[in-house]
Amino acid sequence: MKAYILLLLVVFFSLARSQAPVIHVDLNKEMGDMKPIWAWFGYDEPNYTYMKDGKKLLSEIAALSPVPVFVRTHNLLTTGDGTPALKWGSTNAYTEDARGKPIYSWTIIDSIFDTYIKRGMKPLAQIGFMPEALSSKPEPYKHSWRPGAPYKEVFTGWSYPPNDYNKWRELIYQWVKHCTERYGKKEVESWYWEVWNEPNIPYWQGTVEEYCKMYDYAADGLRKALPTARIGGCDITGGGSKFLATFLKHCLSDTNYATGKIGSPLDLVLFHAKGQPKIVNGKVVMNVGTQMRNIRDAFATINEFPQIKNIPLVIGESDPEGCAACGMSTNPENAYRNGTMYSSYTAASFAREYLLADTWKVNLIGAVSWSFEFENQPWFAGFRDLATNGVDKPVLNVFRMFGMMKGKRVEVKGNRMYDLKTFVDSSVRGQPDIGAIAAKDKNSATIMLWNYQDEDKQEPDEKIRVNVNGLPSGTITVTEYRIDNAHSNSYEAWKKMGSPQNPTAGQIAILEKAGQLQTMNEPLETGINGKMIIDISLPGQGVSLVKLNW
Repeated sequence: MKAYILLLLVVFFSLARSQAPVIHVDLNKEMGDMKPIWAWFGYDEPNYTYMKDGKKLLSEIAALSPVPVFVRTHNLLTTGDGTPALKWGSTNAYTEDARGKPIYSWTIIDSIFDTYIKRGMKPLAQIGFMPEALSSKPEPYKHSWRPGAPYKEVFTGWSYPPNDYNKWRELIYQWVKHCTERYGKKEVESWYWEVWNEPNIPYWQGTVEEYCKMYDYAADGLRKALPTARIGGCDITGGGSKFLATFLKHCLSDTNYATGKIGSPLDLVLFHAKGQPKIVNGKVVMNVGTQMRNIRDAFATINEFPQIKNIPLVIGESDPEGCAACGMSTNPENAYRNGTMYSSYTAASFAREYLLADTWKVNLIGAVSWSFEFENQPWFAGFRDLATNGVDKPVLNVFRMFGMMKGKRVEVKGNRMYDLKTFVDSSVRGQPDIGAIAAKDKNSATIMLWNYQDEDKQEPDEKIRVNVNGLPSGTITVTEYRIDNAHSNSYEAWKKMGSPQNPTAGQIAILEKAGQLQTMNEPLETGINGKMIIDISLPGQGVSLVKLNW
């Protein structure tokens, strides 16, 4: 019987593969706003922000987005001298003198936030982690974790509850008061503040009740400094629905630990969603379905509370797996990060995040890609980053594509595009997911297409026919942007050079050019009356953006 079922599956996928992929885009059928949920980024190491390559990358991220980009970082209150390390950062914002009197220092935090504000970016300001002088178990404090070491070594004195909740509240009050004075009330009102990170795992060495208490005191300090400031929590990991539900109930109906009143401020809800790649028979096999189920489960939990219907939701980390600083040398399952597989995964997964939000009728405003850059590391070391040594990696070009997608999302159907339930429940196994997301603005339309599969292998090109309906009469200009092995791909260019770890200035210039988003050919002008057929040949793990202007 098992052999018979296996044969049926082989026949099914063979027949499905034999179907030429066809995508139907109907510009007349609007599905909702093309919200820039992708314009959110984050990273562990805040001190990279104002370093050479950090500033360069932030400038590029700001330039690709039509709206202000939100940036989230850990360790904004962690004690230390500002020297960065993997999964570590510090600002020395809070210390105490010999008598226990607080000493506040905003110099390093100002350097971080100044870098964002100068580029028109917004902090998703994380209230954490615990300063050494406030930690209820401060020793050991600074960790020396390196890739390959047990992850539990990361969780030191910064992950404990405060030893004095009033001092904790006063710290947040002083911080927000300082930000308001430095940047202005209107600017800080446009930010979001969040309390902590992943408190349902050892990032928080306290109970859920202690987290709620810490949140209440932080929110009270923030609102005393700026009553109109926006705050939320609690950035659970996948599987943390019970913790999230307890937190939401506390904010809505429990007694506030700091004020004694009922409820606590809650302006947005945050949670995390991660995939789960593995090595199978020597190849990387992704699991995008795991990430999608994290999102689905969080939406379901939040929808259990009708009092917060339509509250803004942010996926505080939305990634293929959980450790940005774990490179390929110690984690071979992360080999997807340098090439086009990361790009196609990103395109296919973000498209489904929109659909999940539609299905669950929630107000998803952001999905943070926990991917930035790692200063002074080997070239293409396999970190989950957007650039290496100042050179953009292919995945950054997906966000450049998203930056061109504006207006209203429109209906897309495809005979080789996985339906949402299968994508969420079963991931992308067997035939590739050849799909699209499309948007329509006043004088343009954009169609992003991908050829994604969980298994890391380079399939032959697929000839995709795109039928577009609802175009205006007149001349249409067609431009195709592409990410594949030959386009928008600094990694392939680097390998062709012999994978140099000390490239010359000339080689770096070539790599920088290769890392930019490239077109397939010169824009084509054609006369159209309502409909258009576009034929595209897209290789496995490739991504295309077709832009139509009129």
